[in-house]
Amino acid sequence: MTLLLTRTDLETVLDPATCLDALRDGFSTADSVPIAGQRVRTDLPFPGTATVLIPGLLPRVPAYTVKVNAKFPGARPALRGVICLHSGTDGELLALLDSATVTAWRTGLAAALGTHLLAGQGEAVGVIGAGAQAELMVQGLAALRPRGALVVHDTSADRAAEFAARHGGRVLSSAAEVAGAAGIVLTATWSREPLLHLDDTGPGRHVTSLGVDEPGKAELAPDLLDAALLVVDDRELAAGVGVLREADATLGEVVRGEHPGRTADTDLTVYAPVGMPWQDLALAWTAYGRAQQEGVGHRVDLLA
Repeated sequence: MTLLLTRTDLETVLDPATCLDALRDGFSTADSVPIAGQRVRTDLPFPGTATVLIPGLLPRVPAYTVKVNAKFPGARPALRGVICLHSGTDGELLALLDSATVTAWRTGLAAALGTHLLAGQGEAVGVIGAGAQAELMVQGLAALRPRGALVVHDTSADRAAEFAARHGGRVLSSAAEVAGAAGIVLTATWSREPLLHLDDTGPGRHVTSLGVDEPGKAELAPDLLDAALLVVDDRELAAGVGVLREADATLGEVVRGEHPGRTADTDLTVYAPVGMPWQDLALAWTAYGRAQQEGVGHRVDLLA
């Protein structure tokens, strides 16, 4: 029997603190898995793309994931799909999970962790792109460090206003204004033109950019990237995206103490993750265990 976990089920069993612990442990140990994760993306004869992430593996988890996503930027939600959680013993399909929810949680919270580890002491937070991933970034960051003022910009004025109201922030009229007002800037957009240039930032700033997860997307200008300490989640996958220069470090190296990350208050730092298959497993396995304990979800027999 396969456990079906919907968005509501996942939001019932997941919490930011537990997920952050699972992701931190994953960054510490994932590089010891001898099989590299793969990200396969293709264009479609429709207004969207298809992406598969395989296999999600971690050294202490007796299971793996396969994620299949459809990305249609003009739709709401823009991402839909499933995550298949398989037993590592016999391949049994243990669970089917809503991919949009798991992806938002693992992407936003992993980004929050990277932001916390790389950012300076500035407490003002700026958000550019007020979607689901930004929501989890802000929630995750609040679980890791104190937060001061929050400023937000989005191409949808209504979405920006709603986000600001939820988090006690205020709306600004441009991405550059956000970068000028905040020491920590979180970007999560579909932009294919740079939103921020070096002149928009200042000494000590940190920027986390989630909008570099496929070719052609570019939130940060080359001059900003060249001037910054650039940290990614995986060098090979980041290079495959083709919009970043060679990274200075991976977040796993920072978590394990193999790279110091920020070394001065005046450093400009950038975290630009593309998303790793093992992150899907970290949260899928956490959700599966909690759901079993709490009796959440629906059992289905796909072979019946």
